[in-house]
Amino acid sequence: MKFDYLNPDVPPELPWHEVEIVKATSANLEGYGKLVEPDEYRNYPMEIVRWPKPEGRPIDEGTGNEAGTVSGDFTFYWDGGVFKGRNEAVNSEYVFGWSKNPKDASETSNEKPERVLLWHANYHPDGGQLFFPLDGGAFITALALPGDNVKPQDFKAFLVENGKGLYIHPNVWHEAIVPLTSSAKFYDEQGAVHGRVSVHFPKEFGVFLSISIV
Repeated sequence: MKFDYLNPDVPPELPWHEVEIVKATSANLEGYGKLVEPDEYRNYPMEIVRWPKPEGRPIDEGTGNEAGTVSGDFTFYWDGGVFKGRNEAVNSEYVFGWSKNPKDASETSNEKPERVLLWHANYHPDGGQLFFPLDGGAFITALALPGDNVKPQDFKAFLVENGKGLYIHPNVWHEAIVPLTSSAKFYDEQGAVHGRVSVHFPKEFGVFLSISIV
């Protein structure tokens, strides 16, 4: 499926599915990922998944997982009532969501956003992904455990406290990192193949994922 991430194909208004917010701990991140300390993120042991070969002769040992990772700054920011991002690691830009239904959200708004409405999430089958806030600030992100039958109610919004980063395992559903400020820059590292599997909440479930940020 191909998406226009700068002009999402979504209705002007939909119901909201409110995502539970939980404080991220090593225990409740089990299966999703891990908290990352400031002295770890530059040399974190990233998982890279070997290229799948479902039948026939096996892939040779030591091959199929050699692409490694890419890294760069990933900036998440509010442009009025529109939540956007720019990922220099993979040279991509995104509209992640809105502070209100899209018909009411304006890039010229001066209102402080109280929530983010997300239209999309994805996972990477080729490797993990790491985010570390370069200003050390807290952030929230919605995660769901692996499985292609994912539903809005499978997501939890994890609040990562000041001074910590987040590593997300391969195949774990995720979307934008949402800072508790108007913008924040993160160190991002991810698999270089950058395989992506997506869910489109409006088209598949008729809702936006809603996360409170106040």
